[in-house]
Amino acid sequence: MPDKKTALYEKHLDHKAKMVSFAGYLMPIQYSGILDEHLAVRNKVGVFDVSHMGEFEINGSDAASALNYITTNNVTRLEVGDIQYSAMLYEDGGVVDDLLVYRFEDRFMAVVNAANIDKDFDWMEQNLSGDVNLKNVSDEITLLAVQGPDALKVVRKLTDTDSDAIKYYNFRNGKVAGCDTVISRTGYTGENGFELYVQPTDAETLWDALFDAGDEFGIQPVGLGARDSLRLEVNYCLYGNDIDQTTNPIEAGLSWIVKSKKKGGFIGKEPVLAAKNSVTRKLVGFVINDKGIARQHSDIFCNGSKVGQVTSGGFSPILKKPVGMAFIDKPYDTAGTEIEIEMRGRRIAAQITETPFYSRS
Repeated sequence: MPDKKTALYEKHLDHKAKMVSFAGYLMPIQYSGILDEHLAVRNKVGVFDVSHMGEFEINGSDAASALNYITTNNVTRLEVGDIQYSAMLYEDGGVVDDLLVYRFEDRFMAVVNAANIDKDFDWMEQNLSGDVNLKNVSDEITLLAVQGPDALKVVRKLTDTDSDAIKYYNFRNGKVAGCDTVISRTGYTGENGFELYVQPTDAETLWDALFDAGDEFGIQPVGLGARDSLRLEVNYCLYGNDIDQTTNPIEAGLSWIVKSKKKGGFIGKEPVLAAKNSVTRKLVGFVINDKGIARQHSDIFCNGSKVGQVTSGGFSPILKKPVGMAFIDKPYDTAGTEIEIEMRGRRIAAQITETPFYSRS
């Protein structure tokens, strides 16, 4: 099956994007360059087309309780306009996917990772019970992320909605550039910003309006390459790298989205409870004080013994050095521990460090 094109495919070509196949879509990996785009988001404002993400609508009288059973966070605490970061688990505690749950007045919306759309839909369809309707609306939505210190200034120019009043992890329905939009105060970069959900027929109108409004702020299009380096600097997990079906959320540092006491039962609860007292490894950050980027699956050693494996690695434009994330066996997981990472037949000195590597002031 050929890769899908988002509604903004021609716009990406106009901006001289380098297009690649990703999760079944033709997506821009970069425009002016990953480093330039990364710094644009950190210092000014950038726009991402992330329409490859999946969206499912869930409604019905049992929607809240059914979602609560298949996710780790407490869906029943959500009020209209709230967003919740959560995860879905297999019976053994492994992660099906991490996701966002939106609470609308008449429905919920789950936003899942692009590579997992079909798998997640099938899993939810099998495990949601009661009076629940599940619909895959991924092809009916274009999603643009506007991220950076000047993101609010750009969006403010295009909407009558009080965008300043939308709190982090909240959303409102409104109009942006005259387009019906779900205005969401979320993102995957660690910066201030919004994610804007519109119909594909409005995609080009919104894209053009954002660039017109953002011209005075030096707005730039940003590809998947910088999206990955930005999320790595702030220690955001990437499914398929840092978490997957073999990962318990506790060892990945995601205990804060696992509400095991007040929400009642959920799939994978018992393995999660057991892991809180018995994890043997931990997802940590590391910095390399040498040349070389650590790649996923690279082995990690301490005092000659293998103690872990890299999950994500890349160059941090803010720190100006290579960084990464890895699962490290206890007790070698503490910040300050000197490690070696095996890369291309040699071992490179590195050090476990506190995360995130970067935090917006």
